[in-house]
Amino acid sequence: MDLLLDTHAIIWFLNGDSSLSPKARLAIEDIDNTKTVSIASIWEIGIKISLGKFRFPQGFMQFVEMIDANGFEILPISVEHALIVSNLEFIHRDPFDRLLIAQSQKENLTIVTRDENIRKYSVQTIW
Repeated sequence: MDLLLDTHAIIWFLNGDSSLSPKARLAIEDIDNTKTVSIASIWEIGIKISLGKFRFPQGFMQFVEMIDANGFEILPISVEHALIVSNLEFIHRDPFDRLLIAQSQKENLTIVTRDENIRKYSVQTIW
């Protein structure tokens, strides 16, 4: 299975947080699954750190290094992703989540998320 981790899923996985569902944790830990993190999620975390809404004790760069160390692929944002976003129904207003939905649709990825609004779109999710 090809996975795209929502921002909270990345944070909870890397921090060993029990808020991550057991099913999601098993999917992420499964060596047969490809794990992808959108550059949009990394950008979102950077913004939250700069606003003081999120703190990572080892620093932002260490957080990015942990993404790489865990074998996650980083998915860039393409024009095609932006075009899909421009045509998405406005069920979800969060611009980062809308981009994840578009990336999931374009790249055929299953989103690891607990977000109920994401599940209202035509995407595969796991939680």
